[in-house]
Amino acid sequence: MMSDTISYKTVTPEEVNTWFEACAVSDFPSDGGLNISYQGLQIAVFNFTRRNEWFATQNLCPHKKQMILSRGMIGSDGNEPKVACPFHKKTFSLKTGENLNGDECAIATYPVKVENSKVYVGFA
Repeated sequence: MMSDTISYKTVTPEEVNTWFEACAVSDFPSDGGLNISYQGLQIAVFNFTRRNEWFATQNLCPHKKQMILSRGMIGSDGNEPKVACPFHKKTFSLKTGENLNGDECAIATYPVKVENSKVYVGFA
C-alpha cells in the first residue's frame, strides 16, 4: 500500500501541464464530492457550493489507506475549507492538504477549474 501514497503529489497551478476533464458540473452533488480516476490515481473532487469553490485531493486516506475521502464531510474551520475522513474524522485542508488535527500526514491537492459547465483537474 505504501506505493499508493508515494504516487500522490500536490500539484500547484503553476505546475499544471494537463487539464483533465473530470465530468460535468451537474454530475456533482452540492457541498459534496465524487471520486475520479486519472492514470491510476483516485482523486476526490469537491463541489463546495456554500463557498462557491471547487477542490481536488487524493482520495486515499493516509491513516486507514482506504479510498474514501470523496465521501467525507466538507466544512470550514474559520476560513479554511476542510474535509473530514468518514472513518476516523481526521480533517484536512482542501487548499493545502495539511492535516488540521496536528498529525504529520498530509494529503495531496490539485488545482480545479470550471469551464463551459465542465470540471477540470490539473496534473503535472
